[in-house]
Amino acid sequence: MLLTLVGCQADTSPTSENSVPRARELVDLRSRILGYTAKFRADSPYAPPGKAQRARLAKAVGSLLSGDVQEAERQLAPLGLGLTRLTDTDSGRRYDEIAATGTGESTRWGRLYLNADSAVRWNVQVPHPVSDRDTEALGIRLLEQNPGGALVLAGTHRRAGEDDAADVAHREDSAFHTVVVELQKRGVPGVQLHGFTDSSDRPYDAVVSTGAVETAPAEVAAMADRMDNDGLRVCRAWAARCPLEGTTNVQGRSAQREHAGFVHVELARHARADDGRDTEEAADALAGLVTAWKSSSPSWG
Repeated sequence: MLLTLVGCQADTSPTSENSVPRARELVDLRSRILGYTAKFRADSPYAPPGKAQRARLAKAVGSLLSGDVQEAERQLAPLGLGLTRLTDTDSGRRYDEIAATGTGESTRWGRLYLNADSAVRWNVQVPHPVSDRDTEALGIRLLEQNPGGALVLAGTHRRAGEDDAADVAHREDSAFHTVVVELQKRGVPGVQLHGFTDSSDRPYDAVVSTGAVETAPAEVAAMADRMDNDGLRVCRAWAARCPLEGTTNVQGRSAQREHAGFVHVELARHARADDGRDTEEAADALAGLVTAWKSSSPSWG
């Protein structure tokens, strides 16, 4: 999977060459990311990074979050990953992206995008792009419309490879998990997006949980209430027995260990697709959550 970083250089001097990636591109950010995920297939090969590779990736992400771009680039290069400063042609906003530079295994490790115009205060995680249809588009929307965030994106279909190796929400040996943990170590809260299909045992539009934690902070309860007030049927896992609660999610468990905020959100397709009847309401509620995090969480960068 490949990672893309946004926002961690906001507190460094804009004139410092050490704070700006050497590679720079003018892009349509949404098209760039969706063009990447459009190639995902369930029958694709996939091999996770090894232990030493994950350690190097963690060091690279940590360096980037600390503003040491040159060290991040040095650590990324042997992994087949690179760091690029992107300027979005639509908004003019800048993002730093970690992504594969070639055609090797790292192309399926995922991407990380960080808002380069402000410090990182929250992140949105998309562990099952394409498989959980349209979660990648919703993640991009949150990133583009709400400053101060990062997008952590898995790099292949969840059924790629063998023995659920690419199901990164339940595997700790992935680039996706490595990046999320580095954010959690710095106290950066995250919301993880999932999707479900309609069935008789899921009479909801949204299922909201806090993973391994059985209580919900005020901003998470407020998000669920906002969805409810806007007409979505919401199951709150801290107050009721819900399907798809995410209690076995490994990023939720690591968030508990690192004392970082984590929210697991399952959405019906009509609450996450671009043309869904409830997508605007769901997106607005999620935006309210990350705005609350931006106001209260420490900055990194």
